[in-house]
Parts: sequence; structure tokens; C-alpha cells
Amino acid sequence: MAEVKRCGWVTDDPIYIQYHDNEWGVPVFDDQQLFEMLTLEGAQAGLSWITILKRRENYKQAFDQFIIEKVANYSEEKIQALLQNEKIIRNEKKIRSAVTNAKRIIDIQEEYGSFSNFLWSYVNHQPIINHWSTLEEVPANTELSKTISKDLKKRSFAFIGPTIIYSFMQAIGMVNDHLITCFCHPNQKGFN
Repeated sequence: MAEVKRCGWVTDDPIYIQYHDNEWGVPVFDDQQLFEMLTLEGAQAGLSWITILKRRENYKQAFDQFIIEKVANYSEEKIQALLQNEKIIRNEKKIRSAVTNAKRIIDIQEEYGSFSNFLWSYVNHQPIINHWSTLEEVPANTELSKTISKDLKKRSFAFIGPTIIYSFMQAIGMVNDHLITCFCHPNQKGFN
């Protein structure tokens, strides 16, 4: 049986393999999942993604399954409890940004019907399919991620710099950055 070719950043860790094969680059339109990924990408800043993936279930428990309305209404007492939770990254700015971002997502939902409508409008509701041959070609951020970051900053979101936003775009499938040799690239699957 032929060996499955994956993107070069994937290790042999089953959590990484599962994430790469089943989630990364797959379009997400559910606001709660979008909020989860935005929170996790913010938590990842300065750390490795595997560090966050291994704590993902802990984050789901700590942040009430990422139910936007619940997180938006966290009290100072709840924030302090999160700062004591050893199962997540206890960075105050990152934790407070999740609460802030939940509130801002609710504002966007009221204006656009959903956070998904707002985000996906940047790409005309169609994923950008890139055709990279090597990991070195994959950018850390793009003009589009800079634009989205800037627009979110104007709306008072936190922990949403252009690089975090580009990682978020990759994670939610707005951008498909699987290498052309990877079995997850649409060309390998017989699409496009």
C-alpha cells in the first residue's frame, strides 16, 4: 500500500495527523466552531500549535464548549478562575481576548446575521485554493489577512494580528494551504 503523503509540518503525533487530515483547510461555517478556532489560534501565539491541540479538550471544558453567549458574559470571577486553570495557557491577555472577541462576534452577528457571513464575504464565500510545492512557499500572512486583521481591530477584537488571522484562515478552510503533494490538496482529491 502506498504511503500517504501529508504536508511537511505534520509529525507522527496522532493528534496532529487527525487535525491535518480531517480539519485543517476544511471550510467551517459554524459560528461556534469559528469562535473556537479564533480563540485557539490566539492562544497559540508564541507557542507551537501542537501545544494547543493537546489542550484543546481542556479549552472546550474551560470555555463552556465555546458557546459565544456564555463566554461573552464571563464575570471577573470566572476570568480569575480561568487564570488559575493549569490545563490551559494561563495568559491573562489571551484569556481576556476570548471574552472580548465573543462580545464582538455577537455585535457582528447582529449586523451580518452570522460571524460566518462576515468572514466568508472576504473570499466571496469560496475557499482560496493555493498550489504550494514546498512549506517555504507558504506565507505567514497575506494582504488579505492584514485587511481582515485591520477590520477586526477596528471592531475592537483582540489577539488578531495578520499572522494569527492567516493561521485562522488556514484552520477554517478560507485558505487551503495543503501542499500540492499532500493527499488533502483538492487536486489530489480530483477537484478543481
